[in-house]
Amino acid sequence: MQKMSTGKLTKTVSPTVRILLLLGFVLIKFLLQYSFISPEYELHRDEFLHLDQAHHLAWGYLSVPPVSSWVASLIYLLGNSIFWIKFFPALFGALTVVVVWKTIEVLKGDLFALILGATCVLFSVLLRLNILFQPNSLDVLCWASVYYCLIRYINSQQAKWLFVGAIVFAFGFLNKYNIAFLLMGLIPALLINRKRKIFTEPSLYIAALIALVMILPNLWWQYSNGFPVVHHMKELSATQLVNVNRGDFIRAQLLFFLGSIPVLLAAFYALIFYPPFRPYRCFFWSFLFTFGVFLYFRAKDYYAIGLYPVYFSFGAIYCSQLFKSKWGKILKPVSIALPVVLFYPMLRIGFPNKSPKYIVQHPEHYQKFGLLRWEDGKDHPLPQDFADMQGWKELARKADSIYGILSSSGNTLVFCDNYGQTGAINYYTHNGINAVGYNADYINWFNLDSSYVNLIRVVNAWDRDKELRDVSPLFKNAKVEDSIVNMYARERGTVILSFASARMDINEIIRKEIDSLQHK
Repeated sequence: MQKMSTGKLTKTVSPTVRILLLLGFVLIKFLLQYSFISPEYELHRDEFLHLDQAHHLAWGYLSVPPVSSWVASLIYLLGNSIFWIKFFPALFGALTVVVVWKTIEVLKGDLFALILGATCVLFSVLLRLNILFQPNSLDVLCWASVYYCLIRYINSQQAKWLFVGAIVFAFGFLNKYNIAFLLMGLIPALLINRKRKIFTEPSLYIAALIALVMILPNLWWQYSNGFPVVHHMKELSATQLVNVNRGDFIRAQLLFFLGSIPVLLAAFYALIFYPPFRPYRCFFWSFLFTFGVFLYFRAKDYYAIGLYPVYFSFGAIYCSQLFKSKWGKILKPVSIALPVVLFYPMLRIGFPNKSPKYIVQHPEHYQKFGLLRWEDGKDHPLPQDFADMQGWKELARKADSIYGILSSSGNTLVFCDNYGQTGAINYYTHNGINAVGYNADYINWFNLDSSYVNLIRVVNAWDRDKELRDVSPLFKNAKVEDSIVNMYARERGTVILSFASARMDINEIIRKEIDSLQHK
């Protein structure tokens, strides 16, 4: 029977050298993350919402669990600058590289396997994912860490790894519910595998209890608020996931790790046929089950990214064994160079490092890969994420100017249509504006302790006339103030209306409207 290498090369290389190499990968990761965003782009609409959560700490929110608010609080304490906003997703990405490196070490991989695995993770879609402050970067790290804990348990049979894995899973659940898909794939994979005996271990259920206790505050919050996550998922399914094409989902997975596909294929082959990996065969079935669940639910393509890092560990080790032949001197550098070389096309089109003008003038490069298709299923001038990083400073500047004038005559409420508008005004303005709206979590963040006499209303262009018609009778003066003119912004045409000198109690009207919306 073929035996796995005991990692002779790893033993001949000092721990100091390996640590320095790992730190080198981490440093490269940070440098790349800060260099792939053109200064022409602003923060993304989702980032604004997560940043505002720092001012409204709770055990849950309408669309996400609480961990992103904890990270946002730390960002706020550090100064709330762009540097720190971008630091944490980069950190989570760097830690993902570390987890893959440590997984390869646990599996007795040699130095080449360590470098290959780290390269595959580094030059992948994670560079794209890790440029935005969203729960996704930490989600991927938690997936990789849970799998790492399972491997440690399989190797040692020590219950502590089940406990650590449960803690990591719970923390991942409190970051993004997406990690539940990991269990959906892993549980049946264990049941059909010899590893099913894990379900007879009392320590597994103690670990499950630990995880349950950790996530219980969020579950209670969901229960107390009528399980808003269910409403959010229904809305998401009806407005976005219905437009997800399963073929596009599969194609996206190939693009995410284009240069590392041979390593992934090596991992899948090795998990079936390579005898030293027989104890880990459940990982092959886990991938199939989890991938199938994502396809069934028409998940967004990036939901599945957390699946892959652990398989780079298996694939890199198996490639290391294959390349011990006379062709190894050629195949080793080629396999390491391939992810780097094939990452270049993704760098050209997948990152906001080209000006909006350039993209509009060269749409064919983006259209070919479906990057101009938005959640509505239609093509637009810019990729949706890029358009979501335009026009916010313009909106905030104009709203700030109007607010400065109106607030001199009384309390002024800034009321927006969506969370991007609301969060952008709160982040970029300097007059102490606390913009709110009925969209996302902002519906729970109204401050109605003081009476408002003026209103600044930010609305979509097509709602302007209706808003003027409905709201004008409540005030003595109404005016169309300005609009977003940035031709590249998704919010282009968004209108800013002002209403001054209220004729009645605006606070009471808002209270009734909020109560009505919350009971729907």
